[in-house]
Amino acid sequence: MAEPLRAQGAPSVRRALEPAPPPPGRRRVRRWLLRALVGGLLLLALAQAVPYGRSHANPPVRAEPRWSSTATRALAQRACFDCHSNLTTWPAYASVAPVSWLVQRDVDGGRSALNFSEWNLPQDGAGDAAEAVAGGSMPPWYYTIMHPKAKLSGADRQALAAGLAATLRSSAPPGGG
Repeated sequence: MAEPLRAQGAPSVRRALEPAPPPPGRRRVRRWLLRALVGGLLLLALAQAVPYGRSHANPPVRAEPRWSSTATRALAQRACFDCHSNLTTWPAYASVAPVSWLVQRDVDGGRSALNFSEWNLPQDGAGDAAEAVAGGSMPPWYYTIMHPKAKLSGADRQALAAGLAATLRSSAPPGGG
């Protein structure tokens, strides 16, 4: 009679159905990727302990310019107010580090350069506002990715630039601008 398959040196049926273990190099890569992922998640969790970027208070509006038109104010509100006024709308992602750090830095920098809500104070960036809008550097491209309403068409860009220039002529902040 024939010997059983096992005795003849043939692999068992059970072993034939099991997947072969990955080669040693692939295991190392998987282990490294897992460690990198866990390390990244730990760093992200640790970053939440940093307090910067969580102060989402909007100071009161002290004084706005006398806008040249309601359309100019509406365009400025849509494209500029989140960084250049005390009327910032803080999205949910602005509370998660490290994105919160970037958002806070942009708002702090924007308010210090030009703040439409504190027109009673000198505004160093007021004179450059129309040129920045007309030239396309404002609003920044990275802002419009998450805020598509702030993206200006060519006509909107021209209207806002002209409106800002007219507003500055008729309602300059103290010290010029």
